[in-house]
Amino acid sequence: MAAAAVRAGRDPTTVRLLAVSKGRSNEQVRELYEAGQRLFGENRPQGLQERSGAGLPDDIEWHFVGNVQRRGIKMIAPSTALLHSFDRASLVEPWARLEDPPPVLLEVNLAAEPQKHGFDPVEVCGVADLLVERCIPVHGLMIIPPRVRFAEEARPWFSGLRELGETMRLDHPEAVELSMGMTDDFEVAIEEGASIVRVGRAIFDPTNNGISERSTED
Repeated sequence: MAAAAVRAGRDPTTVRLLAVSKGRSNEQVRELYEAGQRLFGENRPQGLQERSGAGLPDDIEWHFVGNVQRRGIKMIAPSTALLHSFDRASLVEPWARLEDPPPVLLEVNLAAEPQKHGFDPVEVCGVADLLVERCIPVHGLMIIPPRVRFAEEARPWFSGLRELGETMRLDHPEAVELSMGMTDDFEVAIEEGASIVRVGRAIFDPTNNGISERSTED
């Protein structure tokens, strides 16, 4: 991560690692915590809820990276420091009704893939305006690029999200986060401006890092 940041002329401390711990044991999470990791991501409401009651250290910062169902909002909100996958307008009202809505990243479907969730790029600024009006903090954008064979092929999608983020920050200067890049392509994402990379397999299963089906989690 640091090498990728330096190649791009960036300060390595401006990029954060989100360890995607879905399906991993509490012992594995604690081992990584003891090595210095503090940001962890879960993709299922029940999984996140179970982590919060598992006796893990209180200073872990939990992010939610999975698809959000309306019925699961009250389950994930109390433990979520940042929602990476705010992906449709129908979530606005139930999220706004929370007493203290956690901040969100808008998931963007730059490639207009029909099987993927996410906002059309032309919707992003308007949705950000609406969320801020409803007192929901918008901290930036997230993307899952189309599946590619080589990491370099994902670069245009990462640069596209960076450019969209620059446009959004004209009206929302606080929306500085770009959540992009996973095990197979996080270095390219960092070179293109990622502030958070979502990595699971390279940490928990480093012997199985081939190209896999993309999802909101790694």
